Amino acid sequence: MIEEMRLRDLGVIADAALPIGPGFTAITGETGAGKTMVVTGLGLLLGARAAGGTVRKGASNAAVEGIWEVDSEGPVADRVRDAGGELEPIGGGRSELYLSRTIAAEGRSRASVGGRAAPAGVLVDLAERLVAVHGQTDQLRLKSRAAQRDALDRFGGPAVQNALNTFAEAFEAWSAIDHDLTQLIADRDARAAEADRLRVLLGEIEAIAPEDGEDELLDARAVRLQNAEQLREAGLLAREALSSEEGTPDVAAILGVARAALDRVSDPALDTINAQIADLGYRANDLAIELSSYLADLDEHGPAELAEVEERRAALAGLVRAHGSLSAALALQESGSARLAELDDDGDRTERLTALRDEARAALDLAGDRLTTERTEAAGRLGAAVTEELRSLAMPDARLVVDVTPGTETRKGRDDVAFLLSPHPGSDSVPVAKGASGGELSRVMLAIEVVIAATDPVPTFIFDEVDAGIGGAAAIEVGRRLAKLAENAQVIAVTHLAQVAAFANNHLSVVKSSDGSITASSVTRLVGAQREEEMARLLSGMADSDAAIEHARELLALGER
Repeated sequence: MIEEMRLRDLGVIADAALPIGPGFTAITGETGAGKTMVVTGLGLLLGARAAGGTVRKGASNAAVEGIWEVDSEGPVADRVRDAGGELEPIGGGRSELYLSRTIAAEGRSRASVGGRAAPAGVLVDLAERLVAVHGQTDQLRLKSRAAQRDALDRFGGPAVQNALNTFAEAFEAWSAIDHDLTQLIADRDARAAEADRLRVLLGEIEAIAPEDGEDELLDARAVRLQNAEQLREAGLLAREALSSEEGTPDVAAILGVARAALDRVSDPALDTINAQIADLGYRANDLAIELSSYLADLDEHGPAELAEVEERRAALAGLVRAHGSLSAALALQESGSARLAELDDDGDRTERLTALRDEARAALDLAGDRLTTERTEAAGRLGAAVTEELRSLAMPDARLVVDVTPGTETRKGRDDVAFLLSPHPGSDSVPVAKGASGGELSRVMLAIEVVIAATDPVPTFIFDEVDAGIGGAAAIEVGRRLAKLAENAQVIAVTHLAQVAAFANNHLSVVKSSDGSITASSVTRLVGAQREEEMARLLSGMADSDAAIEHARELLALGER
């Protein structure tokens, strides 16, 4: 629950501290004093969109701060710690959580969770676990079938929620398979054309059977064969210079002369040189042998091989033109084979997916039947419980029927849920959107919330003038039910009815003041005579009327009882 909230420069509120605490807090004030700013401030603390227009005129920014009491362990504490925030232990397994929001006049905002800056999305996550906000817009929302279905699911508790989770999982599984199968069938012609094209391309590549880097090796070989005669002449000259077959002076003979000259003398220093000359002779002989092999290879292959090389180069060039490079062609050969196998498997895959879809549909139907059964059972209990509550809200003859009928299938189920209201005996049950006035709709919504709170408790309920359109005995009963709801949860209600405020254990008044140029509001906690005067003002518009004050005292005594 929220213990305290502070507003600064928000709307017409200059600076106000709101002590809230447990139980039922009523917030009253004159029209235009800024009561709704309290709800706006709470909304900002809970991640609502910030608008620059909420900043008080003349101020650079607005700020909202709140101190909440939460469990030290649990979803809220986990989310705070995930965001880097901290909780302040206060004992008994409870901790204080500090939230704040600052809004600049131009619309930018900053949020703080547990003393650490955080995105507004963290506040939204916390709001789902901390509060339920109800205003006149929520009455309109209650008219939607989706909101009615969600209310029924909340009331249904774990039984409905487990069935809903099972259905959602089955729906997602069936949808995924159905999508794949539908796409496969829709793309059948395109996939067949792709397979034919791949077969042609892979056939061309396989017919040539290229090897990685082969084009570069062939280019070098072609250059050699095209220059075979010049290479042959150069090779012959080089071999003759190293080791002549014609008896002309060569390197071997010259080195032999050098060795013979050194052999005729004796000097250790010359022995080393002589050994090196001998080594040169061996190396010259080896080079001559290699040149002879090179020349033999040129003579053996010659023009015939050149024609073969050029033909092979032309075939590889065709692949390069078609695929951009030889490596790209080889990559297609590797990946294309797997893709072609996949495409050729379309017939078998269609059969497999059809069988899987049938199995998924059977599981989905089973889950849908179970969800409908659970919702139908919960609908009977919800209708009876809300009808009983309406009797306590000055609608003794009204009856709420929760109708569960077949509807459009979504991940939320296949049920259409409708809240039907019969205001009087003998009247037809019609949708609440058509059969309830604004005041009746307020009481229906309150009755639903009181009933649902027993199975799906929320720490804090905020009601923003949901008592609009009612008065007299009905207003008194609304006050009673808010007090009853406050027995198990914190209730904050912005109201203009004394009959509702009388049942609050904490009464705050938003007071407007003006110095002639600037209007500002503050918040005061009312007790004793101050509260009696505010109640009198709510009743008659005259805070100092003796009759109104006496009536106010009667209402306060009724609320205390």
